[in-house]
Order: sequence, then structure tokens, then C-alpha cells
Amino acid sequence: MAQRMIGVAVAARDAAGVLGSIERLEGLGIPAAWLTTGGAGLDGLTLFAAAAAKTGRIKLGTAITPTFPRHPIVVVQQVQILAHLAPGRFRLGLGPSHQATIEQSFGIPFKAPHTHLREYIHIVRELLWRGAVDFDGRHLKAHARIAQPIADVPIMASALRQKGFELCGEIADGAISWVCPGVYLRDVALPALRKGAAQAGRPIPPLIAHAPVCVHDNPDEVRAAAREQVGFYPRAPYYAKMFADAGFPEASQGIWSDAMIDAVVLWGDEARVAGRLRELFSWGASEIVVSPVTAGGDRAASLSRTLKLLAEVANSG
Repeated sequence: MAQRMIGVAVAARDAAGVLGSIERLEGLGIPAAWLTTGGAGLDGLTLFAAAAAKTGRIKLGTAITPTFPRHPIVVVQQVQILAHLAPGRFRLGLGPSHQATIEQSFGIPFKAPHTHLREYIHIVRELLWRGAVDFDGRHLKAHARIAQPIADVPIMASALRQKGFELCGEIADGAISWVCPGVYLRDVALPALRKGAAQAGRPIPPLIAHAPVCVHDNPDEVRAAAREQVGFYPRAPYYAKMFADAGFPEASQGIWSDAMIDAVVLWGDEARVAGRLRELFSWGASEIVVSPVTAGGDRAASLSRTLKLLAEVANSG
């Protein structure tokens, strides 16, 4: 896996918009595109099958595909197609998602997410990489074969708090964060990732830092846009605890303070944002997944400004 890479998380209203955005990123020279599947929204794995046929260089990755609603054998069915259409370009990111989404939307009990994820990754790896799985676990069962093993698809996982990063260090090919302040990644996530890897006797997997980015000069407009677009996370218990661990106890009030936004969103003019991206790399991130935040009166121009800067940083070496 390439080191010190910048990718962009793509979001659009419909499939055509997603595919057009991925093609635009490839044209700009941005190395990677990422998709998130949430609730009843557009399915990232399906979209990437179409994107694979329309692109030739850009890497494609899920950040994340939720595990509870989809059996791991089904994921392997889909990933085989992506590996055939985009050989060497696809990265699979898995994660349990949120308790509210899984229980309220899908009606599935959100129990023991780390144990569930451990079993899930084991099944996917055995079936995809080795071609066969025979597994009866606490939460999942899988007995299947595929015609041809595919070992060039990294299997990564989401992580939020210390135990999640330790688990990724132990079993995953990368840990994908979201809205974690950079100092939290440096001081909590990376040591936990190292600990998990050491306990398993394996190399430390990459840290993929998923961060909101906004190249914009007006702080009030940036913060307003972040509160609108970055979402509900301080109201989610797991995220509120992460923010508290990172030194922001005000997250328990369910709101984004200015200090939280300034720690999480990489914003400012081109020089400042480029510096903060490089700072994340210097703290140990192997890759940054950018979720663009658009601010001000012209959101299209805001997005273009951010993408232009990302392309420059990505291609600067």
C-alpha cells in the first residue's frame, strides 16, 4: 500500500454524480477515492463496480462498508467483482457503523461490535485470500469456497477509541478513523495501533486518517458549514467519549464547540491547510481521507478550491 497518500471521500445525490466525481478526482491526479455506505443510502461497493469500468488509475476504497446488515460471504461476492474489474486498486474498509443506525434502521441488535468485527474480518480474509472458509463463531457462521483466491485486497477496519485501534493493530490491514483530532490520533490511536500489532507479533498496519477539510479564509463561515455538514457526532455516545479523551469534555453537551471544530476540521488558506495535512503525516498517518467541507456563498467554488489544493499536495511528493 502506498504511503503518505491523499484520497477524497465522495458524496453526491445520485449514482451519476458519484461516478462523475470519481472521474474528476482521477483527472486531477488525486490518488484515491473513498465511499461510505450508510443507512439506506447508495451502496459503495456497487458504485465502485461502475467506477472501476470508468477509471484506470485511481484507487477505490470503502470507508466504510457496515458489517451488521451484510453477511461477510456477500461482501466477498461483491469484492471479487471489484478485484476483477480494478485489479490492485480496491481497498475494503469494514466497520460496525453506529448502534442507532443498526438497531433503529435495520432492527439488528448491536451487540459486541468488536467481537463481531473480529469474526467478520476472519471470514472475509479466509474466503477472499485463501479461497475457503469453515467457521462457526459466536456471532457468525460461514462455510464457502470461491473459484480463485484474491490476496491483493487489503482488509481494513474503522476505529474510534483505544480498543478499536488495538483491534485494528491486531487483525486489520489498516485503521480508518473519522473526526478524530490529530493530537488524539498521535497520542491515543497510534500507540494503541502499535500495542495491538505487538501483541499479535505483526507489523503495524497503516493509519488512515479520515478528516474534514475546507480551504476557506472566513472562520465563521467554516464553523457554520462544519456544524451543518459534519453532523451529529458529538450527540453519539461513542464519539462524545472519544472527544472527551481528546480533551474536549464539552462534547457531552452534544454540540460542536469552536475548539472542537478547529481541532478536527483542517481549514484555512492553502498554505495553512497544506501545513496541517503534512502535520498529520508527520504524526504518523500513512494516508489521509479527506471529506471536503464547502463554505461560503458559492459551494461549487469552495469545493473546487479545496480539491485543487488536495491535488497539489498529493502530487508534490
